Amino acid sequence: MRTIPIAETHPDEWHVAGIVVQAHPERTDEITRFITSIADAEVHATGPTGKLVVTLEAPTSRAIAAHLESIQKTEGVLGATLVYQRHASAADLDKEISP
Repeated sequence: MRTIPIAETHPDEWHVAGIVVQAHPERTDEITRFITSIADAEVHATGPTGKLVVTLEAPTSRAIAAHLESIQKTEGVLGATLVYQRHASAADLDKEISP
């Protein structure tokens, strides 16, 4: 198994990714618990057919890739697809959003 190093950090940026996970429906709860055990991962929705909508946040794109790979390799997961990825500078994250 190839591992992806995630120790590299860039304190001036942050990455956010949206993924869709398709799991065996009877294992959805178990997969949800696994994903939520990942730092800065959140399951936003689950469906009766085993589909999960997930966001991952991490300091590097390599960390996002490592988390995505670990989800893909989890028993009961049929597939995990990256549908969105964005990175922002730390300065942009500190800006106040106007209504």
